[in-house]
Amino acid sequence: MKSLSIFFFIFSYLATFGQIDPQVENIIKIGKTDNQTMEHLDILCNRFGGRPIGSDAYENAAVWVASKFTEWGMQVEMDEAGELPVGFNRGPWFGRLLGEEGMHLHFATPSYTSGTKGVQRGHVLIEPQTQAEFDRMRGQLKGAWVLIGGENNGFPIDISEKADKVRDSIISVNADIEKQNYEIRRENRKNRDKGEEKELLPLVEEPALFYKQMKEAGILGIIQSSSVPIRVMYDRKNIMDLTFENLPTVPDIKLDEHQYEVIEQMVKERRYFQLEFDIRNHFKMGPIKYHNVIGIIPGIEFADEYVIVGGHLDSYDVATGGVDDGSGATPSMEAARLIMESGGKPKRTILVCLWAGEEFGLLGSTSWIERNEDKLDKISNMFNRDGGPTVPLSMNVSKAMWDDMEKICEPINTINPDFPFTLEEREPRDRPEKAWGTDSGPFAVKGVPTLGFNNEDPKGYNFSYREIWHTERDLYNKSIAEYQEHAAIATAIVVYGVANLDHLLSREGYYIQSGKK
Repeated sequence: MKSLSIFFFIFSYLATFGQIDPQVENIIKIGKTDNQTMEHLDILCNRFGGRPIGSDAYENAAVWVASKFTEWGMQVEMDEAGELPVGFNRGPWFGRLLGEEGMHLHFATPSYTSGTKGVQRGHVLIEPQTQAEFDRMRGQLKGAWVLIGGENNGFPIDISEKADKVRDSIISVNADIEKQNYEIRRENRKNRDKGEEKELLPLVEEPALFYKQMKEAGILGIIQSSSVPIRVMYDRKNIMDLTFENLPTVPDIKLDEHQYEVIEQMVKERRYFQLEFDIRNHFKMGPIKYHNVIGIIPGIEFADEYVIVGGHLDSYDVATGGVDDGSGATPSMEAARLIMESGGKPKRTILVCLWAGEEFGLLGSTSWIERNEDKLDKISNMFNRDGGPTVPLSMNVSKAMWDDMEKICEPINTINPDFPFTLEEREPRDRPEKAWGTDSGPFAVKGVPTLGFNNEDPKGYNFSYREIWHTERDLYNKSIAEYQEHAAIATAIVVYGVANLDHLLSREGYYIQSGKK
C-alpha cells in the first residue's frame, strides 16, 4: 500500500515551497495573511442566524452569498431547486414557572410549529392515557399546558389526519385493555387474602394520545421531555401539506428533561403553580421558492468539465448553523475567494455550490442532479464539507488517482507544520444504492467520485459533533478558527489542482464494478 507522510523541518519546508506552482503559492500566501473564512461565518451566523429553507434568513443569506461571488469576479447562478407551500420565521422565545420559588424554563420548539398568542399563562396537567381519564379531566384541559410522554427526537408530534386515526385506534385498544384490567382488579380484590393478585395489562403508550380531543378542549400547548442540549428540527411529516389556512395552532414544546422531571413531580403532588410561555413562531404565505447558490469559475480549456466544491447553506434555526453547515459553506466560499484573488484561471470549470434544503432531505443537491444528468460524467470530483470545523489531515485516494493527487496535495504541507498532511490508499467500494445523509450522497449514487478530506482535532479542542448536531449549541463560537482557515486554504489548493489537470480524475477502481475490484 502506498503511503505519503511528510513531516517538515525548516529546510525541507523552504525547499518544497520554492517548487510550488506560483498560482498555488499565491493562494497560500493570501490564505495565510488575509484569511476571511471566519468573517464569512460571522455574517452567516450572527447577521442572518439559523437558515431553514422557507425563512427570510435563508433567502437573505443566499442573496448575500451571491453578492460575494459577484464581488470576487465569479459568475453566479441562483439555481431554483424547489418550493415550500408556506414559509417560517422564528422569533424570540422564553418561558418561566410561576409560583413557589419560580424557574426560568429551558426549552425549544421545532420549525414549522405554532407559537403562542403572546404571553400565555396556564396550569399544568399530565396527559390522559385512557378515555375514562380524559373524560374525568376534560373540564380542566381548557387553558392548560399538558405534559406528554415519550422522549424528544427533534421532530414535533404528528398532527396529521393519518396520525389522528392511528391514535384513535390506540385509544380503542386501550379501552379494551382497561375493560380487562377492570376485571383483573375485581378478581384481585376477591383474592386479596389469598396472595394471588394478577398483574394489570400494560396500556399501549403513545405521546399526545388524545391530541385532537385535548386541542378541541382548549389546551394551550403540549410539553415533552428533552435531553440536553435540546435538539429540534422541523415538521417533516406535514410540511408539504401545510397551507396558510391549516397551520398548526398548538405549541409543541421540548423542555429540558431536568426541569420536566421537577414540573411533573409538582403536578403529581397537586401543587399549585403556572407556566408562562411567549413563543414567537411566525409563518408567511407561500409558495416559497428556495435556491442553490452556485458560484462559477469558468474553465479556460475544458469549460464543459467540472470540479464541484461546497456545503449546504441551510441550517436549523434553534441555533445559527455555525457548524452544520457553516463549517462547510464558509471554507468553500473562502477557497473560491482565494482562487479568484490569486488570479486563478483553471482549465476546467469550478462550481462552488452552496446547497439548499440539505436538512430537509438533500433537496437542493438532488434537484440539481435531476436537472443536470448530462454533466455527471464530466465531473472530475465532488468535494463536500459537512462534518464539523476540524482540520484536514489526510485523504484516501484510489490507485488510479494517486499520482495526480500526490502532486496536487503536496503544497498542503507548506501551509502549517502543525497540520502535516498524508495520503492513504482507498480500496474500491460498492457504489451506494441510496444517498447517505449529506449532499455528496446523491452524487455517489450516480457514480460521481466524492473524494474528500479526513478531518481531525489534533490540537485537542475537544470538539464533539454530536453535541451540536441539530441542537441549540450549533453556534458561531463552536467553530475552530485555525482549523477552518487551514481547511479553506487546503480546499483551494486541491480544487484548483484538480481543475488544472489536463484530464479528468480517473474513476477506475473508485467504485466496485460488476462485483470486481
